[in-house]
Amino acid sequence: MTAPGPAGAPVAPLPLRRTALRRLVGGLPGVDRLAMAGAVLLGLILLAALLAPWIAPYPDDGGSATHPLEALLPPGGAHWFGTDQVGRDVLSRVLYGARTSLVIAVAVLALSGIAGVVLGVVAGYAGGWARDVIMRVTDVFLAFPALLLSLALAVVLQPSVTTVIVAIAVTWWPWYARLTASVAASVSTRGFVDSARCLGVPAPLIVFRHVLPNSLTPVLVQLSLDGGGVILTAAALSYLGLGAHEPTAEWGLMVQQGQSLFTTDWWVVTFPGLAILVTAFAFNVLGEGLRARLAR
Repeated sequence: MTAPGPAGAPVAPLPLRRTALRRLVGGLPGVDRLAMAGAVLLGLILLAALLAPWIAPYPDDGGSATHPLEALLPPGGAHWFGTDQVGRDVLSRVLYGARTSLVIAVAVLALSGIAGVVLGVVAGYAGGWARDVIMRVTDVFLAFPALLLSLALAVVLQPSVTTVIVAIAVTWWPWYARLTASVAASVSTRGFVDSARCLGVPAPLIVFRHVLPNSLTPVLVQLSLDGGGVILTAAALSYLGLGAHEPTAEWGLMVQQGQSLFTTDWWVVTFPGLAILVTAFAFNVLGEGLRARLAR
């Protein structure tokens, strides 16, 4: 039985409203619980990165500070993750490394996503020679493995965090352009778009008010799935000496510096490696959950 609302309209009983709330937050299907877990885990990583200067046990160790007398101390009370070759606290550097890695991921996804969506919408809506030119350019980029092309670009540029962002973004946008172009081409043939054309609505307004908003859902899902790939690619470039360099704290660089110590001082390489793994896992779980929910 329903109760009248403020204006006399019936309001769903409390059990039904609770059920609707559970469905909204993803409390029923198991995959939605995983997506929620991924979102919470990613939120905690982001929060730890933002609060690194305040929660890191030794904030100066996130930079150029060194403590030679405390080199390679095992995990313990004073240093939960141990210390590295120059005595820096590994936990502090992992927290500061989260800032670097997440900045790279956000910057790459933003740059490549914006470029790919803009070009894809133009190609999908305009069609004709514009679509042919844009798609042929994307085919050229997609003909090469993304990591290999990123390596080639990073070698040409000076190693830095900016280099990593540029090298990955330049090779990542074609995926979003091709995805957006296919969705935009489908949206452009729907009735509401034809109606807007018949009413004389200018093409740019049709694109931004009708085609673009209805083409973003698969792109958003793909962005969330690609976050883990960007983290891994950035770590690979830094591992090879083509990205961040000392004294910047970056997970891939930390793994590279500690690889030779794995059999004796395992903590130097293990904890930054776990940070990469957990962050990539969080992105992937969140993306899979979004894809399953939006596919309903």
